[in-house]
Amino acid sequence: MFNKVITNQTKTMVLLMLVFTVIILLFSGLVYFSIVNFSHQRFYELLKIRTTTIIQIEKSKEHLDLPENYVLNNLNDEELPMEKDYVFAVPADSNFKQISREVHIPDDFFKNILKRGEANYNDKEFYYIGQFFKFHNKEYIAIASAKNHYVVYYLGFLKRTLITCIVLSLFFSMIFSFYLSKTLFKPILKITGKVKQISSENLHLRLESQPDNKELNELVDTFNDMLNRIETSFETQNHLIGNVSHELRTPLTSIMGEADVALSINRTAEEYKETLEIILDEAEKLDRKIKALLMIAQTGFDGKIQKMDKVRMDQLLWDVIETLRRIDPRNNIYLDISMLPDNPKKLKVQGNEQLLHLAVANIINNGCKYSNFQQVKVSLGATDTDVYIIVKDNGIGIPQEEMNKIYDPFFRASNTKNYEGYGIGLPLARNIVRMHHGELIVSSHENQGTTVQLRFPNFYSTQSEEKGI
Repeated sequence: MFNKVITNQTKTMVLLMLVFTVIILLFSGLVYFSIVNFSHQRFYELLKIRTTTIIQIEKSKEHLDLPENYVLNNLNDEELPMEKDYVFAVPADSNFKQISREVHIPDDFFKNILKRGEANYNDKEFYYIGQFFKFHNKEYIAIASAKNHYVVYYLGFLKRTLITCIVLSLFFSMIFSFYLSKTLFKPILKITGKVKQISSENLHLRLESQPDNKELNELVDTFNDMLNRIETSFETQNHLIGNVSHELRTPLTSIMGEADVALSINRTAEEYKETLEIILDEAEKLDRKIKALLMIAQTGFDGKIQKMDKVRMDQLLWDVIETLRRIDPRNNIYLDISMLPDNPKKLKVQGNEQLLHLAVANIINNGCKYSNFQQVKVSLGATDTDVYIIVKDNGIGIPQEEMNKIYDPFFRASNTKNYEGYGIGLPLARNIVRMHHGELIVSSHENQGTTVQLRFPNFYSTQSEEKGI
């Protein structure tokens, strides 16, 4: 329940806050411990200078006549806070326990000085550094100690300063995170609001591109493309419903009218036969229209193809031309292969051979029919990414004012009354081409002819897109 209430904007703001907090804490910790380490090293360097000075002072004396277990406390002017300097003669048995008890310095500290020649030690408040030296064949240890005010006072001030900076940084990072998350999600919320305004009644609305935002613009373009497909689908559906109701009602009206007239009065056998022939003819027309309608529905916008294979478009074209010539010997088709590529692999597309055959056959057959069986030129070519088929005829063409209706099912141009047909071929061909991620472009001029261009992505470019290459 809680996860449902929290928005992505809130999650983003919290995430940014956490990131900023971690970065600030890590940076503050690095600064603090770096300064602490530096202050320790610096203080030890100062003590080492004092120890070296003590040794030089003692060696400048004519002699150091110190009993082995006698502690010499040499107090100098305090150049460091609460500085205390010591010079000890090394006992013959190297046992510093008595000296350790008297000056409250661990016995191990003395042993480390003898072992290494120099050692340091601190008890959180006082810092010690000691050096071993010889004078007149006798062994001595010099120690300088002082209280590290850098740690006690300066680092305390540093802690308070860093804590103040952390609190202020967190406060400003919270404001910045809120502003940044709001800025990031503002275009998305704007797109969401625009999408909510779009319905079946205003599918013409489109999302606006966002300036300087490539990722969101890709989303906007993808969504607008989807709206284009949906709008086309709705328009196709509306036209289909309107045309279907008209086209199916006409033969049904004829069938019912003939049957009603035949039953109204007694007629001769010849008249009944004539009536039945009319009814049969109208029923056959109705059957063909229903089959065409089912074909469009099965290959409609966003339809699915059951089987996809590699199809050689040159072989497909030869098969289509041979089929059309066999159906009607008057079909005069010329295949132009001058633009064929050197590599035949470029002519392969991924698709359903039967549907592609149907689409291409419809286009070429229309060219033959509406040009009164004059020569129809079919050109085949390919680039590195696409295969092109261009069908050009010199027929009756399409009136310019009717070009926007050519993809409506059952629509027929006003100059086609003397030609048989149902207005199914071109919408069906376009649906099949779209199913294969291709493009169908029609250009026509009345009484001059029509040119139809089909473009299909070749097999290898399709495979690359599917793999995201």
